[in-house]
Amino acid sequence: MHLRDLTQFLKELADNNNRPWFIMNKPRYDILREEFLQVVTDVIAEIGKFDPAVKFCNPKKAMFRINRDVRFANDKSPYKTRFSAAIAPNDLRRPSKAGGPTYYVQIDGQGRLLFGAGEYMPPAGRLRALRQHMVDDAAGFTKVLKNKKLRATYGDIQNEGKLQRPPKGFDPEAEHIEYIKLKSFFMWTEAQLKLNQPELLVPEIVSGWKDALPLVTWMREAREEDVVEG
Repeated sequence: MHLRDLTQFLKELADNNNRPWFIMNKPRYDILREEFLQVVTDVIAEIGKFDPAVKFCNPKKAMFRINRDVRFANDKSPYKTRFSAAIAPNDLRRPSKAGGPTYYVQIDGQGRLLFGAGEYMPPAGRLRALRQHMVDDAAGFTKVLKNKKLRATYGDIQNEGKLQRPPKGFDPEAEHIEYIKLKSFFMWTEAQLKLNQPELLVPEIVSGWKDALPLVTWMREAREEDVVEG
């Protein structure tokens, strides 16, 4: 992929986030989107070797549209200033709607590569299932958190949207209560793109996602039907 062309396009888009500019530059966008589609296709093929559950994910459906949904947003800019994709079994790429762990990647105009895995703001039933899984399989979750490769690549689960108190029905003395308080369970990391070595892009993403596999596998074991309502 022509990474310099992509970051330059996204940087210009950030400065000219309007429909006339985008229409004028759509030929550039079309070329770059096709190149990004190939990147997504390649990473799916590679991660499918160690995570067969996603090997049949449709790369076109995995890619996010560049158009923003501005219906309820204060910012009415019509376009996103990043290229991004999310990969999950059965093309369930939007964890906020479908639930289930997802691999995510994005590139922005500042030359930043962000990738990670987990579940960002899962729906209520899925959120409770994950919390219950932390209680029922505390030892397994501890093992995930202590995984050396996972920690080296991502550090810890992002501390975003954390409750002040334990959610209803959960013991304040539970082993993983600080994680149970979270509303999202996602790990991610940032790196600068190697603009002069585009051939390293796919291996870098794939390597990072392979390190996230213990978390993804553990999350898939959480079943909503296993949750007993109090």
